Amino acid sequence: MKVPEVGDSRGERDRKVYRDSKTRHYRAYMTVAVVAGPVRVVLVDDHEIVIEGLKAMLASFHMRVRVVGAAVGVENALSVIANLMPDVVLCDVRMQGASGLDLCRAIRERDPERKVILLSVYDDEQYLFQALRVGAAGYLLKGITSDELVRQLEYVRDGSTAIDAGLAARAVDTAARLQSNEFWPGARQGLTQRESEILSYVVTGLSNRGIANKLVIGDETVKSHLRSIYRKLGVSDRTSAAATALREGIYK
Repeated sequence: MKVPEVGDSRGERDRKVYRDSKTRHYRAYMTVAVVAGPVRVVLVDDHEIVIEGLKAMLASFHMRVRVVGAAVGVENALSVIANLMPDVVLCDVRMQGASGLDLCRAIRERDPERKVILLSVYDDEQYLFQALRVGAAGYLLKGITSDELVRQLEYVRDGSTAIDAGLAARAVDTAARLQSNEFWPGARQGLTQRESEILSYVVTGLSNRGIANKLVIGDETVKSHLRSIYRKLGVSDRTSAAATALREGIYK
């Protein structure tokens, strides 16, 4: 078979020549570049309509992205991901029950090489910091265009990190201010200013009702903030939250 010359229409294939040490004759060998196939993606959201919308959004890019599976809610997401072994998991941040942050942490603990992109409506750098802290490979906003989403999926599959450009710019400024201690206690852990305030009362031993009275908010609002605090600190109760706050120097 004739080996294509340089410049031949088939010449995109590399031509490698080596000298046979025994026969002293030259032999030509061709190597063909390995082209990655479509990005294999598993979708996770607690609303089936969102999953179907994402499938429709990606359908016209089937040569570059293939949705190989989906999980409605986090309950069976881990088993779906373990069975399908996708290149990338595309997951909502806020879901009923466990959050996308919790799921990302669990995925990374089981399989540190698995890539997770968190998709969110929250244009807030504190959520970005939390996402990166639990090992996410990306944090994108739900207003993203379909072609940009496909590009970001490919970037992450190939080893890059995907972050919304506007959010990334603000995050750099916020990170610099955090280094200068310009924020409230707990900001490094992703706590909002209100959550920081509530945690300070938890550390002093104040009850939910006492906190509600101090801040002039409802008991349920306090409970909601506490759930968020527990999630961000990686704890499950008031005692552990207070201990973590003291151990990490949030409060002294």
